[in-house]
Amino acid sequence: MPNPVRRAALAALFAALPSLPLAREAPAIAAAADLHFALAEVAERFRADGHGTVRLSVGSSGNFARQIEQGAPFQVFLSADEAFVFRLADRGLTRDRGVLYAIGRIVIFIPTHSDLVPDGTLADLRAAIEGNRLHRFAIAHPEHAPYGRAAMQALRNRGLWDGIQRALVLGENVSQAAQFALTGSSQGGIVAYSLVLAPAMKDRGRFALIPEEWHEPLRQRMVLLRNATPVAERFYAYMQEKPAREIMVRHGFVLPGE
Repeated sequence: MPNPVRRAALAALFAALPSLPLAREAPAIAAAADLHFALAEVAERFRADGHGTVRLSVGSSGNFARQIEQGAPFQVFLSADEAFVFRLADRGLTRDRGVLYAIGRIVIFIPTHSDLVPDGTLADLRAAIEGNRLHRFAIAHPEHAPYGRAAMQALRNRGLWDGIQRALVLGENVSQAAQFALTGSSQGGIVAYSLVLAPAMKDRGRFALIPEEWHEPLRQRMVLLRNATPVAERFYAYMQEKPAREIMVRHGFVLPGE
């Protein structure tokens, strides 16, 4: 059984973004879970540069899209799948069709306690499935988390999807899947590159990039919602400027035009 204290500590790492001073009027930003650590750093730099304060919520892009359709008062939406932005735009809920802010990558992550090999070809994962050595393996839920869908596509590309079903542990979003991959009961997972580079994970396991041609591109698009305030507009613009772009690159994202 996993150590309950360790599990609680790991959950705390992913349960909330680093604490930022909040103003009551700070605009609410809905962000894909792969941005968990990168966007916290961007928001702190935005505040330090004197532009204002924002409130960050991270989760699955599909769930956020549904919440916005139901009237959730977010002012900026940073999706891990541009299709969700286009859907909101087609329903008249956004200022326009937004801009592409990053291309995401997926990795196979193996925690230090696991006997699996972090092999980007997934050859060892295949051997573990065929040898009945794989018992628990984490990905985000493919139905509403773009990184989960990319993981599913990569596994299908290698002919592993059917065989891995009995071992899958599904996270509500890719951040939760990363948390599951870290726990003592899991042997690893396929998660966002941006998350394994964060301090919460980089010293707790090994990883390998999965070839990007094995899945549809993770084209990540952001958009202003119709109720966006001037601070939200500034944050949206800031995400396209050099300080934010440098932070995004450091967290493993490929930027448009680079």
